[in-house]
Amino acid sequence: MQIRSMFLASLGIIAGFAHVETAKAQSFPVRPVRIVVGFPPGGVGDIVARLVGQWLSERLGQPFVVENRPGAASNIATEAVVRAPADGHTLLLINPANATSATLYDKLNFNFIRDIAPVAGIVRVPNIMVLNPSVPAKTVPEFIAYAKANPGKVNYASAGNGTTVHLAGELFNMMTGAKMVHVPYRGSAPALTDMIGGQVQVMFDTLPSSIEHVRTGKLRALAVTTATRSPALPDIPTVGDFVPGFEASVWQGIGVPRNTPAGVVEKLNKEINAALADPEMKEKLANLGSAVLTQSPAEFRTLIAEETERWAKVIRAANIKAE
Repeated sequence: MQIRSMFLASLGIIAGFAHVETAKAQSFPVRPVRIVVGFPPGGVGDIVARLVGQWLSERLGQPFVVENRPGAASNIATEAVVRAPADGHTLLLINPANATSATLYDKLNFNFIRDIAPVAGIVRVPNIMVLNPSVPAKTVPEFIAYAKANPGKVNYASAGNGTTVHLAGELFNMMTGAKMVHVPYRGSAPALTDMIGGQVQVMFDTLPSSIEHVRTGKLRALAVTTATRSPALPDIPTVGDFVPGFEASVWQGIGVPRNTPAGVVEKLNKEINAALADPEMKEKLANLGSAVLTQSPAEFRTLIAEETERWAKVIRAANIKAE
């Protein structure tokens, strides 16, 4: 009888905890929510975060406010979220820089895989190889010839050391024998400013942040970096058409501090996936050259692990170090 009483009491405690967690999820959010973005305004992450944040604000009745905290390949933003209360009111816009930092940085004040819980994917977008119009090349083969004829004189911009914008350029160097010089910036927006001004010549930028500059002729698009052409720019070939096996893409998603209640994670996942299913949202993202990335928390975790392993090989092969 005593064992039975203890067992029933344990069940009651468990049920009580479950009831509390359910109540937290149902009432969430109870105050404004921060979406911390590790890059300046104007880049793909910032654009995507603001679109999804606006949708969630209208859906859940609390402001979802983007907070830009650029620097150190998104690690400053990540650490801020790691140290935030685990209640769902501080979100991290996860990007490939989070997957590469474990290899790129010898010492971090957090362990991304351990300390951030994946919530949901948002988009996957191609990078696009763009040139300043002063560069004479009109095709990828012409650019490869130009870069080889000018070793160490062609500068390629990136959104920061270790970002896929950087690693795509390094992968291009490795696969073509070009010797471009990497010039890192604190995000795509300042890099694009110098691209348009001619201070740097080439960039493997994310399509959403460059597409309008391509459409207005400020930048020349040579190719997209995904395995297939982008519906947003169907006439632009892929790098892989000329450099077999070349592929790179950028993905964005949402994470929260570990130990955030499971019910809150599930609610956020459900609402974000509902946003991605909304026709108006899908159209806005498609106009940016993005494809929606509807995933469960477990599926998003798998994606992060796969990307971490894939880019680690490039980082080690090129001996890339954090600045």
